[in-house]
Amino acid sequence: MRRRMHLPALLLATAMVVAGCGGGAATNAGGAPAEPTGPPQRGGELTVLEDGSFAGGWPTGLDPATNTTGGANVPQMSAIYGGLFRLVADDDGTNARVEPHQAESSSVENGGRTVRITLREGLRFTDGTAFDAEAVAVNFRRAVDSPCTCSPNWPLADGGITTDGPRTVVLQFTRPYAAVINAMPVTNVNWIASPTALAAKGEDAFAIEPVGAGPFTVVSNQLSSELVLARNPDYFKEGLPYLDRLTFQSIGGDQPAYQALLAGQAQAYEGLTTTPLLEQAQSQGRLAVTVQPATSPYVVQLNTRAAPFDDPRAREAIYAATDFDAIGQGLFRGRYPVSQSFTGPGGLFHTENTPGYTGHDPERARQLVAELGGLEVDLGTLGSYVAEQVLTALQTQWQEAGITVRTETYELSTLVQEFNGGGWQAMLQTAGSWDPAAGVGVNFRFDSDSPFSGVADPELDALFDQAAASVDPAQRQELYDRAGGLIAENHYGPFGLAFAPANLAVPGVYGPGLTSRIPPIVVNTGVHWDEVWRESQQ
Repeated sequence: MRRRMHLPALLLATAMVVAGCGGGAATNAGGAPAEPTGPPQRGGELTVLEDGSFAGGWPTGLDPATNTTGGANVPQMSAIYGGLFRLVADDDGTNARVEPHQAESSSVENGGRTVRITLREGLRFTDGTAFDAEAVAVNFRRAVDSPCTCSPNWPLADGGITTDGPRTVVLQFTRPYAAVINAMPVTNVNWIASPTALAAKGEDAFAIEPVGAGPFTVVSNQLSSELVLARNPDYFKEGLPYLDRLTFQSIGGDQPAYQALLAGQAQAYEGLTTTPLLEQAQSQGRLAVTVQPATSPYVVQLNTRAAPFDDPRAREAIYAATDFDAIGQGLFRGRYPVSQSFTGPGGLFHTENTPGYTGHDPERARQLVAELGGLEVDLGTLGSYVAEQVLTALQTQWQEAGITVRTETYELSTLVQEFNGGGWQAMLQTAGSWDPAAGVGVNFRFDSDSPFSGVADPELDALFDQAAASVDPAQRQELYDRAGGLIAENHYGPFGLAFAPANLAVPGVYGPGLTSRIPPIVVNTGVHWDEVWRESQQ
């Protein structure tokens, strides 16, 4: 039985994933040092700013099973819990791959129906209790049964979470699901909490003062405001973390964050989404600017389950009326690649051109609108600078083709309500993740069982399942190419500009994913906080 999808935290942050350019690593014009002058140094403190509308909001706390914004809070969660697996890449963002972290190894067996995860020996939570297979199994069971927005979409068999000795957890699936390890870093099962501390504190208190085995421990936690962390002296990686103290502060957007960095009130900011500020930061050279490889293109989701887009002619009219190339050139001077499918050039299984994809054809659009006797569309998005710019441009293009367009921007909670209500017509969102089977990947936007999809196509569902089941990259590529072709053939939703976030850091701050490039596995890049360091300020 197919399982109803949860809203992977990054949730529809989808439309927030917007500010980045294609090539290049950290940009440090104007004299800001791009490379450290020596090896990493121990000590010091770092304050990291997070946008209050996304990563800077954790209203339900930081328990992996109950944090309803978990996918957005990857920075905080990974700093506290570490992670069984994490995405790594070469400094330029190439050769990205998921590697064991607190896990020692994993294997996919029984044709993809069995997954074994073996832990490193001697792991302990910061309360001194054993981080063993039983602790992981307890966390897995809580995670998959929880309402957390980032719980995994596992096709678990009954009793499918077991242990085999003190260090090995075994997952049994009803159908092959080989993509489970690639998907792990974007789900709450990756963050393992101390069962002992959870039982002692209770869920409410634990959400405020969580206990994990990551590089840092919680000093204080003011929900959606400030999280202060201290170095874990018993961290399993010798000599790490480098920092003595790490603080996450919520802030009201890109502009105040940028000014705070320039004023010395903080040292880093994740997920810049305002293009003019990005260009300003790159040209001034007072900050290190690291633009990550794009993994998630925009898509205009069309609700094919309701009028007007239950009519294939209305969907084709939207394709014909949409010119993302012109939007990219006119608004963003060609700095963002345009995709014809559900991946960006920084992700796995990206295909530049999709056979059968029909592009801009205003004459055909007007002909279809006339056949329909007119076309009226409600088009929405999650508010952010680039999303709203694109929304306005789409409205103009569609109106030129004779389509009546009403636009609206939503807060996150109301956007979720719109999707769950099922009455929406068209939404500008992002579709994709580093691995299409993970996070806000293709299933999230196009699978029949996803509450955030407007498509119900059994043939498409089968292709998604087969691709996620395969251990052969070439076979997965072929299956995803076929899925992209099927989306294009049925005009389920035109794809557009591919964006990725930019991170800012003051001179003297360095770290993987912060000042080097790692493709976003969800929305923001998974920074390796245990390896972030500062040059001495003395």
